[in-house]
Amino acid sequence: MTSNPKVRWAPLPRTELLVYWLLSFGSHFYSFYELHRFSKEHEAGLDRQFQLETGLVQGFKRDASDFEWNFWTEWAHKSLLWTLTGHALLSRFCCIFYPQFRVAALTVYGLLAAVGVLGLRGVGVLLLHVVLSFSVAQLRRSALCWACNLLLLCTLHVPPLQDIQRGWYERDEEYYLLLFSVAVGTLRLLSFSLERCGRPAVHAGTFPQLCWLLSYTFYHPFFYNGPVITYNDFVEQMQTPVEEGERHKPGARYLLLRSARILMWWCMAEFMIHVTYMHAIQSNETYLEILPAWALGGLALALVQFFFVKYLVLFGLPSTLATLDRLDPPGLPRCVSIMYSFTGMWRHFDKGLYRWLLRYIYVPLGGSHRGVPRKMFSTALAFGFVCLWHGGHDYLRCWALMNWLGVLVETGLKALLDSALLRSFFERHSSAAARRRLAALLSAFSTAALILSNLIFLGGIHVGRIFWRRVFLQGLPNRATSAWNRLICPPKSQPVVVSLDSAGSWPHRCRYPSTGFCRVPPFFFFFF
Repeated sequence: MTSNPKVRWAPLPRTELLVYWLLSFGSHFYSFYELHRFSKEHEAGLDRQFQLETGLVQGFKRDASDFEWNFWTEWAHKSLLWTLTGHALLSRFCCIFYPQFRVAALTVYGLLAAVGVLGLRGVGVLLLHVVLSFSVAQLRRSALCWACNLLLLCTLHVPPLQDIQRGWYERDEEYYLLLFSVAVGTLRLLSFSLERCGRPAVHAGTFPQLCWLLSYTFYHPFFYNGPVITYNDFVEQMQTPVEEGERHKPGARYLLLRSARILMWWCMAEFMIHVTYMHAIQSNETYLEILPAWALGGLALALVQFFFVKYLVLFGLPSTLATLDRLDPPGLPRCVSIMYSFTGMWRHFDKGLYRWLLRYIYVPLGGSHRGVPRKMFSTALAFGFVCLWHGGHDYLRCWALMNWLGVLVETGLKALLDSALLRSFFERHSSAAARRRLAALLSAFSTAALILSNLIFLGGIHVGRIFWRRVFLQGLPNRATSAWNRLICPPKSQPVVVSLDSAGSWPHRCRYPSTGFCRVPPFFFFFF
């Protein structure tokens, strides 16, 4: 989880690069087209089972099976867009007329906006967490702060408390919003507590600390879903004098371009769930089993790309508003199609959470500066916390374990290849371009494992199991076997037909002739 300097690779021939780009984009678009075809062919069945909504464009239906996208879209229409607009207007008004009251006004506004959505009882839960965490932080014991906040986080999963909190609201969506707010708020409370333990407080008095903690916790653009920013960064940036901040304030052109980009990302997300019913398909194992090879690859592509575009919208709008308050929010996620390592995925997707884990878990536990065992331990605890913070379900444990192993394997392989012996060997017996191709080949295997782990995170263990069986156990070995058979023995007029046994194990007999085997091509996953 440590950052490394950017590697400068040797240039490759333009023709070779062009072939790579054509194969990459060609496989992406063709697989997405095959998924679109499958979605339209089975639209009636998917509609009966998942109640597809009427599309925004006539002649198209809308896949509403992704809970998170529908949840935030609905709340944006109901209240969030209006309260965020009110925050922007209040911030600008205070900057012009009452800059000395800007932080206090935004804090009160954030509290009132939270009360309007979560109710007095919901905000009361958050305030109780704030008071308890603040009180424990005054003891300046990191272990006690961790214990307190983890116990508060675990209260989200206590059935009696869940039943009580559900009873406060008429709809489950309101209760879920409380859960999201408490979960994200826990990261802020931990940030404040650990900063209080690790260094002198920004403010000496107890009351100013509590006021800043309330401002940090109820800062409206980041309140419900993030992105995550540390307590010290928030306070230091919000304390920037108005005169100095005005010189660095984004101009109207920047805001218009940023707003246009967010609107474009929203349109792209809606386009994806109109032309493909990816989330409905992944929710039914029968459809996953009968998906054609290229459509199966297109489903994997569509799911991870939609997740990326979704968070460009969910993080993009709050980050844009935060720049009006002279905050420097974490950068937006990087496109998942250019991610080729577990470490890169963690470093560049949710940058705020990555910095939080680095600052409060990985580095304090030793990180990469105290030997391999300590690095393995600190990395394991970082992924363990992320798993717990997301809910600790079985598929999350599997996902966290895969990411931990992926980071360790990548780190170990990089250290091995960077050793003096292997480096001198490769420098003597290969060109720089050949070493670049070798690195790309090794990264392809990491990319395939990364995609599989993301599919488990997005769809659950059953989705990952089906992809593992159809692509890695059936697809890749059989493609290799088919090619080898064609080389050593030409196909006969009646090819041998093999089929899976009743348990679906490999390799007994396969229903596809060896000369006509059609599975997801291996290179498809390498071009993600």
